[in-house]
Amino acid sequence: MDSKLLELLVCPVTKGSLQYDREKQELTSRSARLAYPVRDGIPILLESEARTLSDEELGL
Repeated sequence: MDSKLLELLVCPVTKGSLQYDREKQELTSRSARLAYPVRDGIPILLESEARTLSDEELGL
């Protein structure tokens, strides 16, 4: 994931920042508790495509 692109992307739900998880190929929004998939290098920033993050994944 290009770092400059990551700086521009925001969570479509909260408009907050996203963190890239290279291992899982996901962009995570802690405030929305969602993980958006990255497929073939393209972030899929649709709430319907995101999965909910568990408390363990958030470190709670």
